[in-house]
Amino acid sequence: MSLKEVIRLAKQLSTVDKVRLIQQIAPDIERELTDKSSIVLRKSLWGLCADLGKAPSAEEIDAARSEEWASFPRENI
Repeated sequence: MSLKEVIRLAKQLSTVDKVRLIQQIAPDIERELTDKSSIVLRKSLWGLCADLGKAPSAEEIDAARSEEWASFPRENI
């Protein structure tokens, strides 16, 4: 049975039966979400750019910024 079929059948239930369905399914979902073995370990965001090398210093950023903005606004626009 596909998800679409389950949803189609669930929509045919009365409001009371929909609430009962949710009450029966919710504990299973909560248990799966809190289960330690189902947690997927993710890579830390702190090391995401580590392979890019040393970050530019504030002075380097300021120099690049002033170089880019030196000719703005141009007179020939």
